[in-house]
Amino acid sequence: MTKRSGTTSLRVLVAGGGIAGHALAYWLVRAGHRVTVRERYPDLRATGAQIDLRGQGIEAVRRMGLLDAVRGKLVDETGVTFLDVRGRPRATLMVNTSGRGRQSLTSEYEIMRGDLVRILHEATGDDVEYVYGTSVDGFDQDEHEVVAHCSDGSSETYDLLVGADGQGSRLRRALLPDGTDPYWRVGIHMAYWFVPRIASDSNVRDTCMAPGGRQIMRRSHNPTETQVYFVLREDSAQASAIHREPVDKQREFWASRFRDAGWQTERFVDGMRTSPFFYSQEIVQVRAGTWSRGRVVLAGDAAHCASPYSGMGTSGGLVGAHVLAGEINRRPDDLPAALARYEAILRPFTDEIQGEVNPRLLKLAMPMTQRAIDAFLTVTGMATRLRAPDLAARFSKEDRGGAWRLPHYPEPRAA
Repeated sequence: MTKRSGTTSLRVLVAGGGIAGHALAYWLVRAGHRVTVRERYPDLRATGAQIDLRGQGIEAVRRMGLLDAVRGKLVDETGVTFLDVRGRPRATLMVNTSGRGRQSLTSEYEIMRGDLVRILHEATGDDVEYVYGTSVDGFDQDEHEVVAHCSDGSSETYDLLVGADGQGSRLRRALLPDGTDPYWRVGIHMAYWFVPRIASDSNVRDTCMAPGGRQIMRRSHNPTETQVYFVLREDSAQASAIHREPVDKQREFWASRFRDAGWQTERFVDGMRTSPFFYSQEIVQVRAGTWSRGRVVLAGDAAHCASPYSGMGTSGGLVGAHVLAGEINRRPDDLPAALARYEAILRPFTDEIQGEVNPRLLKLAMPMTQRAIDAFLTVTGMATRLRAPDLAARFSKEDRGGAWRLPHYPEPRAA
Protein backbone atom coordinates (compact mmCIF):
# COMPACT_ATOMS: atom_id res chain seq x y z
CA MET A 1 0.00 0.00 0.00
CA THR A 2 1.08 3.60 -0.51
CA LYS A 3 0.55 6.86 1.30
CA ARG A 4 -0.70 10.00 -0.39
CA SER A 5 -1.25 13.23 1.52
CA GLY A 6 -1.47 11.27 4.77
CA THR A 7 -4.13 8.88 3.45
CA THR A 8 -3.56 5.19 2.79
CA SER A 9 -4.27 4.12 -0.79
CA LEU A 10 -5.01 0.41 -1.09
CA ARG A 11 -4.58 -1.88 -4.08
CA VAL A 12 -7.89 -3.76 -4.22
CA LEU A 13 -8.95 -6.61 -6.48
CA VAL A 14 -12.68 -7.26 -6.76
CA ALA A 15 -13.56 -10.69 -8.16
CA GLY A 16 -16.91 -10.32 -9.89
CA GLY A 17 -18.38 -7.53 -11.98
CA GLY A 18 -21.98 -7.77 -10.85
CA ILE A 19 -24.03 -5.26 -8.87
CA ALA A 20 -22.18 -5.67 -5.56
CA GLY A 21 -18.76 -5.59 -7.27
CA HIS A 22 -19.57 -2.42 -9.20
CA ALA A 23 -21.06 -0.68 -6.16
CA LEU A 24 -18.03 -1.51 -4.04
CA ALA A 25 -15.65 -0.29 -6.74
CA TYR A 26 -17.62 2.96 -6.95
CA TRP A 27 -17.15 3.76 -3.27
CA LEU A 28 -13.52 2.65 -3.06
CA VAL A 29 -12.21 4.66 -6.02
CA ARG A 30 -13.92 7.76 -4.65
CA ALA A 31 -11.69 7.39 -1.60
CA GLY A 32 -8.56 7.14 -3.76
CA HIS A 33 -7.99 3.40 -3.72
CA ARG A 34 -6.72 1.64 -6.85
CA VAL A 35 -9.38 -0.88 -7.84
CA THR A 36 -9.29 -3.68 -10.39
CA VAL A 37 -12.43 -5.69 -11.17
CA ARG A 38 -12.05 -9.14 -12.75
CA GLU A 39 -15.15 -10.61 -14.37
CA ARG A 40 -15.23 -14.14 -15.79
CA TYR A 41 -17.64 -13.17 -18.60
CA PRO A 42 -15.98 -11.89 -21.77
CA ASP A 43 -17.48 -8.41 -21.44
CA LEU A 44 -19.76 -6.35 -19.22
CA ARG A 45 -22.51 -8.71 -18.06
CA ALA A 46 -25.37 -6.27 -18.59
CA THR A 47 -28.01 -8.99 -18.90
CA GLY A 48 -30.44 -10.75 -16.62
CA ALA A 49 -34.04 -10.58 -15.54
CA GLN A 50 -36.03 -7.99 -13.63
CA ILE A 51 -34.89 -7.00 -10.14
CA ASP A 52 -36.10 -4.46 -7.62
CA LEU A 53 -34.92 -2.05 -4.95
CA ARG A 54 -36.49 -1.78 -1.53
CA GLY A 55 -35.93 -0.06 1.79
CA GLN A 56 -32.26 0.37 2.61
CA GLY A 57 -31.28 -0.50 -0.97
CA ILE A 58 -33.08 2.60 -2.25
CA GLU A 59 -31.21 4.69 0.30
CA ALA A 60 -27.88 3.18 -0.77
CA VAL A 61 -28.54 4.20 -4.39
CA ARG A 62 -29.63 7.68 -3.26
CA ARG A 63 -26.30 8.16 -1.45
CA MET A 64 -24.48 7.23 -4.64
CA GLY A 65 -26.32 10.04 -6.40
CA LEU A 66 -27.80 7.57 -8.88
CA LEU A 67 -31.47 7.51 -7.93
CA ASP A 68 -32.52 9.73 -10.83
CA ALA A 69 -30.59 7.52 -13.26
CA VAL A 70 -32.39 4.48 -11.84
CA ARG A 71 -35.76 6.20 -12.10
CA GLY A 72 -35.06 6.84 -15.76
CA LYS A 73 -34.78 3.09 -16.42
CA LEU A 74 -37.62 1.73 -14.29
CA VAL A 75 -39.86 -1.01 -15.64
CA ASP A 76 -43.55 -0.11 -15.70
CA GLU A 77 -45.00 -2.91 -13.58
CA THR A 78 -48.11 -1.88 -11.68
CA GLY A 79 -48.90 -5.05 -9.76
CA VAL A 80 -49.33 -8.83 -9.77
CA THR A 81 -52.33 -10.83 -10.99
CA PHE A 82 -52.94 -14.47 -10.03
CA LEU A 83 -54.50 -16.54 -12.80
CA ASP A 84 -56.07 -19.95 -13.01
CA VAL A 85 -54.76 -22.50 -15.55
CA ARG A 86 -57.18 -21.14 -18.16
CA GLY A 87 -55.67 -17.68 -17.81
CA ARG A 88 -58.63 -16.14 -15.96
CA PRO A 89 -57.68 -13.45 -13.38
CA ARG A 90 -58.59 -14.41 -9.82
CA ALA A 91 -56.79 -11.78 -7.70
CA THR A 92 -54.65 -8.68 -8.24
CA LEU A 93 -52.20 -7.02 -5.81
CA MET A 94 -51.19 -3.52 -6.89
CA VAL A 95 -47.93 -1.73 -6.09
CA ASN A 96 -47.89 0.37 -2.90
CA THR A 97 -47.48 3.94 -4.16
CA SER A 98 -48.39 5.62 -0.86
CA GLY A 99 -44.77 6.45 -0.06
CA ARG A 100 -44.99 4.75 3.32
CA GLY A 101 -45.16 1.29 4.79
CA ARG A 102 -44.04 -1.87 3.06
CA GLN A 103 -43.54 -2.54 -0.64
CA SER A 104 -45.95 -5.10 -2.11
CA LEU A 105 -44.96 -8.02 -4.35
CA THR A 106 -44.04 -5.36 -6.92
CA SER A 107 -41.73 -2.56 -5.79
CA GLU A 108 -41.87 1.07 -6.83
CA TYR A 109 -38.33 0.52 -8.12
CA GLU A 110 -38.42 -2.32 -10.65
CA ILE A 111 -35.48 -2.32 -13.06
CA MET A 112 -33.74 -4.75 -15.40
CA ARG A 113 -30.50 -6.11 -13.98
CA GLY A 114 -28.59 -5.09 -17.10
CA ASP A 115 -29.74 -1.48 -16.82
CA LEU A 116 -28.63 -1.24 -13.19
CA VAL A 117 -25.23 -2.76 -14.02
CA ARG A 118 -24.75 -0.25 -16.84
CA ILE A 119 -25.67 2.65 -14.52
CA LEU A 120 -23.15 1.51 -11.91
CA HIS A 121 -20.49 0.85 -14.55
CA GLU A 122 -20.83 4.31 -16.07
CA ALA A 123 -20.68 5.86 -12.59
CA THR A 124 -17.17 4.45 -12.04
CA GLY A 125 -15.99 6.11 -15.27
CA ASP A 126 -12.38 5.40 -16.15
CA ASP A 127 -11.29 5.18 -12.50
CA VAL A 128 -11.67 1.39 -12.24
CA GLU A 129 -9.65 -1.12 -14.23
CA TYR A 130 -11.93 -3.84 -15.64
CA VAL A 131 -10.50 -7.15 -16.83
CA TYR A 132 -12.93 -9.49 -18.59
CA GLY A 133 -12.78 -13.16 -19.48
CA THR A 134 -10.92 -14.37 -16.38
CA SER A 135 -11.87 -15.32 -12.84
CA VAL A 136 -10.02 -15.42 -9.53
CA ASP A 137 -9.85 -19.05 -8.48
CA GLY A 138 -7.68 -18.94 -5.35
CA PHE A 139 -5.20 -16.97 -3.30
CA ASP A 140 -2.23 -17.01 -0.93
CA GLN A 141 -1.72 -14.35 1.69
CA ASP A 142 0.36 -13.17 4.61
CA GLU A 143 -0.05 -10.26 7.01
CA HIS A 144 1.21 -7.76 4.41
CA GLU A 145 -0.40 -8.74 1.09
CA VAL A 146 -2.59 -11.22 -0.80
CA VAL A 147 -1.66 -12.94 -4.06
CA ALA A 148 -4.64 -13.72 -6.31
CA HIS A 149 -4.37 -16.68 -8.68
CA CYS A 150 -6.40 -16.16 -11.85
CA SER A 151 -7.89 -18.57 -14.38
CA ASP A 152 -5.58 -17.31 -17.13
CA GLY A 153 -2.54 -18.53 -15.17
CA SER A 154 -1.50 -15.10 -13.90
CA SER A 155 -0.95 -14.16 -10.27
CA GLU A 156 -1.29 -10.61 -8.94
CA THR A 157 -0.47 -8.99 -5.62
CA TYR A 158 -2.88 -6.69 -3.76
CA ASP A 159 -3.58 -5.28 -0.32
CA LEU A 160 -7.14 -6.64 -0.34
CA LEU A 161 -9.05 -9.26 -2.30
CA VAL A 162 -12.86 -9.09 -2.41
CA GLY A 163 -14.96 -12.05 -3.49
CA ALA A 164 -18.07 -10.57 -5.13
CA ASP A 165 -18.41 -13.54 -7.45
CA GLY A 166 -21.97 -14.51 -6.67
CA GLN A 167 -23.96 -17.38 -5.22
CA GLY A 168 -21.52 -20.01 -6.52
CA SER A 169 -18.42 -18.07 -5.41
CA ARG A 170 -15.06 -19.72 -6.10
CA LEU A 171 -13.38 -17.48 -3.56
CA ARG A 172 -15.82 -18.50 -0.85
CA ARG A 173 -14.84 -22.14 -1.42
CA ALA A 174 -11.19 -21.16 -1.03
CA LEU A 175 -11.85 -19.06 2.07
CA LEU A 176 -14.09 -21.40 4.09
CA PRO A 177 -12.86 -24.64 5.68
CA ASP A 178 -12.96 -27.77 3.51
CA GLY A 179 -16.30 -29.53 3.61
CA THR A 180 -18.27 -26.41 4.50
CA ASP A 181 -21.71 -26.26 2.88
CA PRO A 182 -22.89 -22.62 2.96
CA TYR A 183 -26.18 -23.28 1.18
CA TRP A 184 -29.56 -23.23 2.89
CA ARG A 185 -31.95 -24.91 0.46
CA VAL A 186 -35.70 -24.44 0.22
CA GLY A 187 -36.45 -27.13 -2.39
CA ILE A 188 -37.35 -24.67 -5.16
CA HIS A 189 -35.82 -24.18 -8.61
CA MET A 190 -36.25 -21.46 -11.21
CA ALA A 191 -35.52 -20.82 -14.87
CA TYR A 192 -36.12 -17.63 -16.83
CA TRP A 193 -35.75 -16.38 -20.39
CA PHE A 194 -37.22 -13.85 -22.84
CA VAL A 195 -39.88 -14.35 -25.53
CA PRO A 196 -41.44 -11.91 -28.03
CA ARG A 197 -44.13 -9.73 -26.49
CA ILE A 198 -47.71 -10.04 -27.73
CA ALA A 199 -50.70 -7.71 -27.43
CA SER A 200 -52.17 -9.42 -24.34
CA ASP A 201 -48.93 -9.01 -22.33
CA SER A 202 -49.76 -6.12 -20.01
CA ASN A 203 -47.76 -4.14 -17.45
CA VAL A 204 -49.20 -6.30 -14.64
CA ARG A 205 -47.18 -9.40 -13.78
CA ASP A 206 -49.16 -12.61 -14.37
CA THR A 207 -48.69 -15.60 -12.07
CA CYS A 208 -50.27 -18.99 -12.75
CA MET A 209 -49.99 -22.08 -10.53
CA ALA A 210 -50.27 -25.64 -11.80
CA PRO A 211 -50.49 -28.90 -9.83
CA GLY A 212 -47.19 -30.48 -8.85
CA GLY A 213 -45.74 -27.38 -7.19
CA ARG A 214 -45.33 -25.51 -10.48
CA GLN A 215 -45.59 -21.78 -11.05
CA ILE A 216 -45.43 -19.75 -14.28
CA MET A 217 -44.79 -16.01 -14.27
CA ARG A 218 -44.89 -13.50 -17.10
CA ARG A 219 -43.69 -9.91 -16.87
CA SER A 220 -42.97 -7.50 -19.73
CA HIS A 221 -40.17 -4.96 -19.52
CA ASN A 222 -40.21 -3.24 -22.92
CA PRO A 223 -42.45 -2.99 -26.01
CA THR A 224 -40.94 -6.07 -27.71
CA GLU A 225 -39.88 -8.51 -24.96
CA THR A 226 -41.56 -10.52 -22.23
CA GLN A 227 -39.84 -12.36 -19.41
CA VAL A 228 -40.92 -15.93 -18.61
CA TYR A 229 -40.23 -17.66 -15.30
CA PHE A 230 -40.83 -21.33 -14.57
CA VAL A 231 -40.64 -22.14 -10.86
CA LEU A 232 -40.63 -25.70 -9.56
CA ARG A 233 -41.02 -27.12 -6.06
CA GLU A 234 -38.96 -30.32 -6.12
CA ASP A 235 -36.40 -31.91 -3.80
CA SER A 236 -34.93 -34.44 -6.23
CA ALA A 237 -31.21 -34.86 -6.93
CA GLN A 238 -31.96 -34.43 -10.63
CA ALA A 239 -33.50 -31.00 -10.06
CA SER A 240 -30.48 -29.86 -8.03
CA ALA A 241 -28.00 -31.19 -10.60
CA ILE A 242 -29.67 -29.85 -13.75
CA HIS A 243 -28.33 -26.31 -13.27
CA ARG A 244 -24.78 -27.58 -13.91
CA GLU A 245 -25.70 -29.37 -17.12
CA PRO A 246 -25.36 -27.90 -20.65
CA VAL A 247 -28.08 -25.39 -21.54
CA ASP A 248 -29.74 -27.76 -24.01
CA LYS A 249 -30.28 -30.32 -21.25
CA GLN A 250 -31.59 -27.62 -18.92
CA ARG A 251 -34.16 -26.59 -21.51
CA GLU A 252 -35.23 -30.21 -21.98
CA PHE A 253 -35.68 -30.60 -18.23
CA TRP A 254 -37.87 -27.51 -17.89
CA ALA A 255 -39.93 -28.30 -20.98
CA SER A 256 -40.65 -31.82 -19.69
CA ARG A 257 -41.60 -30.65 -16.21
CA PHE A 258 -44.08 -28.04 -17.50
CA ARG A 259 -45.47 -29.80 -20.59
CA ASP A 260 -49.07 -30.02 -19.27
CA ALA A 261 -49.10 -26.94 -17.02
CA GLY A 262 -51.80 -25.07 -18.94
CA TRP A 263 -52.26 -21.34 -19.61
CA GLN A 264 -49.59 -20.17 -22.16
CA THR A 265 -47.08 -22.92 -21.44
CA GLU A 266 -46.84 -24.00 -25.09
CA ARG A 267 -45.98 -20.45 -26.18
CA PHE A 268 -43.37 -20.09 -23.48
CA VAL A 269 -41.70 -23.46 -24.14
CA ASP A 270 -41.53 -22.71 -27.87
CA GLY A 271 -39.93 -19.35 -27.08
CA MET A 272 -37.46 -20.99 -24.71
CA ARG A 273 -35.87 -22.95 -27.54
CA THR A 274 -34.95 -19.83 -29.51
CA SER A 275 -34.40 -17.31 -26.70
CA PRO A 276 -30.92 -15.76 -26.76
CA PHE A 277 -31.03 -15.55 -22.97
CA PHE A 278 -31.70 -18.50 -20.64
CA TYR A 279 -30.78 -19.05 -16.99
CA SER A 280 -31.52 -21.92 -14.60
CA GLN A 281 -30.79 -21.92 -10.87
CA GLU A 282 -31.62 -23.50 -7.55
CA ILE A 283 -33.15 -21.10 -5.02
CA VAL A 284 -30.80 -21.06 -2.05
CA GLN A 285 -29.52 -18.76 0.64
CA VAL A 286 -25.82 -18.40 1.38
CA ARG A 287 -25.20 -18.62 5.13
CA ALA A 288 -21.44 -18.42 5.64
CA GLY A 289 -20.09 -18.58 9.18
CA THR A 290 -17.50 -15.93 8.38
CA TRP A 291 -17.08 -13.37 5.62
CA SER A 292 -13.37 -12.72 5.85
CA ARG A 293 -9.98 -14.22 6.58
CA GLY A 294 -6.92 -12.02 6.70
CA ARG A 295 -6.92 -9.83 3.60
CA VAL A 296 -9.73 -11.66 1.81
CA VAL A 297 -13.39 -10.71 2.28
CA LEU A 298 -16.72 -11.73 0.73
CA ALA A 299 -19.41 -9.34 -0.49
CA GLY A 300 -22.88 -9.51 -2.01
CA ASP A 301 -24.35 -12.92 -2.85
CA ALA A 302 -20.98 -14.58 -2.22
CA ALA A 303 -21.34 -13.62 1.45
CA HIS A 304 -25.06 -13.47 2.15
CA CYS A 305 -27.31 -14.34 -0.80
CA ALA A 306 -30.85 -13.93 0.51
CA SER A 307 -32.58 -15.59 -2.51
CA PRO A 308 -35.12 -13.99 -4.88
CA TYR A 309 -37.94 -14.76 -2.46
CA SER A 310 -36.53 -12.35 0.13
CA GLY A 311 -37.21 -9.43 -2.22
CA MET A 312 -33.96 -7.95 -0.90
CA GLY A 313 -31.19 -9.68 -2.86
CA THR A 314 -30.19 -6.64 -4.94
CA SER A 315 -30.73 -4.24 -2.06
CA GLY A 316 -28.63 -6.49 0.18
CA GLY A 317 -25.73 -6.36 -2.30
CA LEU A 318 -25.87 -2.56 -2.54
CA VAL A 319 -26.13 -2.13 1.21
CA GLY A 320 -23.27 -4.56 1.86
CA ALA A 321 -21.01 -2.75 -0.62
CA HIS A 322 -21.78 0.56 1.07
CA VAL A 323 -20.91 -0.78 4.52
CA LEU A 324 -17.78 -2.67 3.42
CA ALA A 325 -16.37 0.34 1.56
CA GLY A 326 -17.31 2.65 4.42
CA GLU A 327 -15.42 0.58 6.99
CA ILE A 328 -12.39 0.15 4.69
CA ASN A 329 -12.29 3.89 4.04
CA ARG A 330 -12.46 4.57 7.77
CA ARG A 331 -9.62 2.16 8.62
CA PRO A 332 -7.41 1.61 5.55
CA ASP A 333 -4.39 1.15 7.85
CA ASP A 334 -6.13 -1.56 9.90
CA LEU A 335 -7.91 -3.93 7.54
CA PRO A 336 -8.59 -6.65 10.15
CA ALA A 337 -10.49 -4.11 12.26
CA ALA A 338 -12.31 -2.76 9.20
CA LEU A 339 -13.43 -6.21 8.05
CA ALA A 340 -14.51 -7.20 11.55
CA ARG A 341 -16.62 -4.03 11.81
CA TYR A 342 -18.15 -4.69 8.39
CA GLU A 343 -19.37 -8.09 9.50
CA ALA A 344 -20.55 -6.90 12.93
CA ILE A 345 -22.57 -4.05 11.43
CA LEU A 346 -24.07 -5.92 8.48
CA ARG A 347 -24.93 -9.29 10.06
CA PRO A 348 -28.14 -8.08 11.77
CA PHE A 349 -29.39 -6.72 8.44
CA THR A 350 -28.62 -9.89 6.47
CA ASP A 351 -30.18 -12.02 9.21
CA GLU A 352 -33.31 -9.88 8.89
CA ILE A 353 -33.66 -10.17 5.12
CA GLN A 354 -32.80 -13.86 5.05
CA GLY A 355 -35.39 -14.44 7.76
CA GLU A 356 -38.07 -13.10 5.40
CA VAL A 357 -37.88 -16.40 3.51
CA ASN A 358 -40.19 -18.92 5.19
CA PRO A 359 -40.23 -22.36 3.49
CA ARG A 360 -43.69 -23.12 4.85
CA LEU A 361 -45.16 -19.97 3.30
CA LEU A 362 -43.37 -20.69 0.03
CA LYS A 363 -44.96 -24.13 -0.10
CA LEU A 364 -48.39 -22.60 0.52
CA ALA A 365 -47.81 -20.38 -2.53
CA MET A 366 -46.75 -23.39 -4.63
CA PRO A 367 -49.45 -26.01 -3.94
CA MET A 368 -49.09 -29.60 -5.11
CA THR A 369 -52.79 -30.27 -5.81
CA GLN A 370 -55.51 -28.52 -7.80
CA ARG A 371 -57.67 -28.43 -4.70
CA ALA A 372 -55.00 -26.52 -2.80
CA ILE A 373 -54.54 -24.14 -5.75
CA ASP A 374 -58.28 -23.42 -5.84
CA ALA A 375 -58.24 -22.70 -2.10
CA PHE A 376 -55.27 -20.33 -2.48
CA LEU A 377 -56.92 -18.42 -5.32
CA THR A 378 -60.22 -18.17 -3.44
CA VAL A 379 -58.63 -16.81 -0.27
CA THR A 380 -56.31 -14.45 -2.18
CA GLY A 381 -59.19 -13.16 -4.31
CA MET A 382 -61.31 -12.46 -1.25
CA ALA A 383 -58.43 -10.68 0.50
CA THR A 384 -57.73 -8.42 -2.48
CA ARG A 385 -61.40 -7.53 -2.89
CA LEU A 386 -61.35 -6.38 0.75
CA ARG A 387 -58.06 -4.51 0.03
CA ALA A 388 -56.42 -6.32 2.97
CA PRO A 389 -52.92 -6.63 1.38
CA ASP A 390 -52.96 -2.96 0.33
CA LEU A 391 -53.93 -1.75 3.81
CA ALA A 392 -51.42 -4.08 5.48
CA ALA A 393 -48.61 -2.72 3.30
CA ARG A 394 -49.50 0.93 3.84
CA PHE A 395 -49.74 0.65 7.61
CA SER A 396 -46.75 -1.61 8.12
CA LYS A 397 -44.08 0.11 10.20
CA GLU A 398 -41.14 -1.44 8.35
CA ASP A 399 -40.19 -2.65 4.89
CA ARG A 400 -38.46 -6.01 4.41
CA GLY A 401 -35.14 -4.77 5.77
CA GLY A 402 -36.67 -4.10 9.17
CA ALA A 403 -35.66 -1.21 11.41
CA TRP A 404 -31.93 -1.55 10.62
CA ARG A 405 -30.48 1.80 9.50
CA LEU A 406 -27.88 2.25 6.78
CA PRO A 407 -24.80 3.72 8.54
CA HIS A 408 -23.59 7.19 7.58
CA TYR A 409 -19.99 7.46 6.48
CA PRO A 410 -17.99 10.62 5.76
CA GLU A 411 -17.99 11.59 2.11
CA PRO A 412 -14.93 9.79 0.71
CA ARG A 413 -12.16 12.08 -0.48
CA ALA A 414 -9.66 10.84 -3.06
CA ALA A 415 -6.18 10.26 -1.71
